[in-house]
Amino acid sequence: MLAKGRKLAGRGEEMSAHYAFGPQDDDAIIKHRLLTRTTTTRGEPPLKKLQKKFMSFATEIEKDADNINDCERLYKAFLQEINTFELPLLKSKAVVDANIREKESFIELQVEIKRQILQAQIDIEDLKKQLEQSKIERQHKEECEAIRKLVSLQPPRSETEKLIADLEKEIADLEGENVACVRTLELRKKQFALLLHVVDELQNSIEDEQKSIAYELRAIAEEQKTSIEEGSGGASDAMAVD
Repeated sequence: MLAKGRKLAGRGEEMSAHYAFGPQDDDAIIKHRLLTRTTTTRGEPPLKKLQKKFMSFATEIEKDADNINDCERLYKAFLQEINTFELPLLKSKAVVDANIREKESFIELQVEIKRQILQAQIDIEDLKKQLEQSKIERQHKEECEAIRKLVSLQPPRSETEKLIADLEKEIADLEGENVACVRTLELRKKQFALLLHVVDELQNSIEDEQKSIAYELRAIAEEQKTSIEEGSGGASDAMAVD
């Protein structure tokens, strides 16, 4: 039996319920009521009624008196009570079977939902990978488009090849001129070195000639000085003789 009491609360407060049995006792109570067909506290339980009918029928059979009519009456009453007790049991069994089938259906549905969730997660991961791949491909396409635009801005290949050929020819001409300039420069270096050598020799020769002239001039001056001195001495001697 489940007893429930309530107490009044003030305004703005919720009503609180107190139970004689805890939630852990609910399954045992429900099972007991299903077995005994006890659904209310009023009246006699069906199982107890069936027990009384059976006991009355058994007691009547054990009597030695001529009570066939009473036994038949009690037998019919017992059968009627069995039928009355069996019908709710059959209904309960049908409900239980239906609940079992529904539970199995729910289990299958739960398994299917889990499978779908797992498949959805796999699909999401695949879509993420495809999205990343699409981003990379799009980036490559954008880069290719940018390169294509840059290429389209450039002159045609024929003009570029002609320009390259002209530049190569001009480079070859410049290289030829460079070789000629190098040769001319080498020749000028040799000529300049020769000129420096000649100038050096000429300078040395001029210095030698200058030295020789100076020496000759000094020699002449010495000779003149000697001759003058000798002339002066002879004149003095002549004057003295006179």
